[in-house]
Amino acid sequence: MTDLRQLLGKNIKIYRKSCNISQSKLAENVDTATNYISAIEAGRRFPSVKMLEKIAAALGIDIIELFSVKPIQFEREKKELEEQIWQDIGQNLSWYISKKLTDIQSKTAHRTKSTK
Repeated sequence: MTDLRQLLGKNIKIYRKSCNISQSKLAENVDTATNYISAIEAGRRFPSVKMLEKIAAALGIDIIELFSVKPIQFEREKKELEEQIWQDIGQNLSWYISKKLTDIQSKTAHRTKSTK
């Protein structure tokens, strides 16, 4: 079973990043220290219910979402998809470069024959 602190910390980080806010901005929004938010996200600290309510409100979610496994599963799926996309881009880019080089070589060879 997943450690509740780790689950909470990972979810806060995922939701915080999806809101595109820094740890310091979240800390400011919930009136606490940045290193406290960092410790929560790392699973080293467990906040009070009052702090959990503030964090959830600052992230625009229900408090129960902080304890759901869905964000972590989504984050894994997102990373896998991004890796696949970059792999596809790399393969397509390699093909495109190879094709362009072949075209350039062909044009160069044709010009060389034409000038002789």
